[in-house]
Amino acid sequence: MIDAIKLKWFYGVSLIYIACGAAAIATENYLFVLVPAAMAILYLSIFAIDILMYIVVFCTPLAINIDNKSFGYALSIPTEPLMFGIMLLFLFKVIREGGFDREVMKHPVTKVILINLVWILVTTLTSTLIVVSLKHLLARLWFVLVFYFLGTQLFKNTSNIRRFIWLYVIPLLGVISYTIYRHWQNGWTQKTAHWVMTPFYNDHTAYAAVIAMFIPVVIAFSRNTGYHLKYRLSAIFVFLVMIAAMVLSYTRAAWVSLFVAAAVYFVIAFRIRLGTILLISAVGLALFFSFRTELTLKLERNRQQSSTDFNAHLQSISNITTDASNLERINRWNSAIRMFKERPFFGWGPGTYQFQYAPYQLSTEKTIISTNAGTGGNAHSEYIGPLAESGVLGTVTFVLILLVLLYRTIRLYSRIDDKEVRSLAMGILMGLITYVVHGSLNNFLDTDKASVPFWAFVAMLVALDIRYSHGNKKEANGSSSSTLNSLH
Repeated sequence: MIDAIKLKWFYGVSLIYIACGAAAIATENYLFVLVPAAMAILYLSIFAIDILMYIVVFCTPLAINIDNKSFGYALSIPTEPLMFGIMLLFLFKVIREGGFDREVMKHPVTKVILINLVWILVTTLTSTLIVVSLKHLLARLWFVLVFYFLGTQLFKNTSNIRRFIWLYVIPLLGVISYTIYRHWQNGWTQKTAHWVMTPFYNDHTAYAAVIAMFIPVVIAFSRNTGYHLKYRLSAIFVFLVMIAAMVLSYTRAAWVSLFVAAAVYFVIAFRIRLGTILLISAVGLALFFSFRTELTLKLERNRQQSSTDFNAHLQSISNITTDASNLERINRWNSAIRMFKERPFFGWGPGTYQFQYAPYQLSTEKTIISTNAGTGGNAHSEYIGPLAESGVLGTVTFVLILLVLLYRTIRLYSRIDDKEVRSLAMGILMGLITYVVHGSLNNFLDTDKASVPFWAFVAMLVALDIRYSHGNKKEANGSSSSTLNSLH
């Protein structure tokens, strides 16, 4: 009898849905077709929050940015609405239980992240455009709360780290294939490299920055002797595809970031002493100041423009005389510094730079791509931008996150006796290093494309640090931790 009742319910609900669907189609209300997806998301929110997080990860490379002029804010669909929902569930759980994982909350990286978030909140309240700053703060919260705080719980199980990486890399390969195909259709030129990845990425710099973040991790997978041969060969294939995509992106900052990450890897892997690094740095600075006049003249004589020719394109990196891209960055940085000097402590408000910087441009520094409309992006720096928007503490607290994480991960690397985990930790750190370097020339942490892997990578390293601290090497069992399960 129970089975018969269940069957009647099934047929009853199905008939109601079919009837409603027919009515919706007849009235051209096609949004009704999204009801099953909405019900599935609701189910996952209640019973499997970790799977919902994986869905967000998989969708991130494929998400499309919708710039809604009426609201004055761009929204990435479908990822950001999903992250907003997960964030609300997380906050409800914290309020209900009166706290969060103590080990995570006591970790130095978490403390600095919280200080950074509090300062963003303070500068939001003092913002010159409070609505813009509130939107910026809200976006930062759903990135950090979902992929750092909840991420630390998910990544207690190392297999979830690998799962996250592949769930991001696989759709990213789809975007790379699409981009290369469009590149081929348009003659492989440097100019077309700026837009062939649309609508998935707004421009080639964000696209290349994300690829650069995952290259070191894929290398770590390919070197892992514990993997089956076919998985290592797959990782090597992915690496080669990503390198091809990097070259074809014509993004000089991303290329430089990989070289710097490789240098940092050798410093850590070969345990080069801090004294040696400081000595080399001191010698380098001494040489720079000794020959600064000659170097300045050489830079001014370099008039090589961005080009399809790779050698010429590399030479254009140091062209600060005629290359419009380089000059525009300098224009943006100088404008940000002038804004910082006017409001050095609280800044102009998170997310406000692009709406406020126009009056701070000098006519002598403007380029052919300069704009007064705030449509040309942000300050092109994760470090100078916060100076203008959140004052000196905005930049200092963000840099502290990176420095504390680097220090803790170097300590962690020496404690891990599992070669696979040690290689994975190094790959994740090098992936973050690429973005830390890239962040000096561009800023993408206000987008889901870069923020999701960035904060997740930070969470992975913190989870590993907690696991291997004080001799605690026990790994959480199952697909998610008890903290995640408590959300269900």
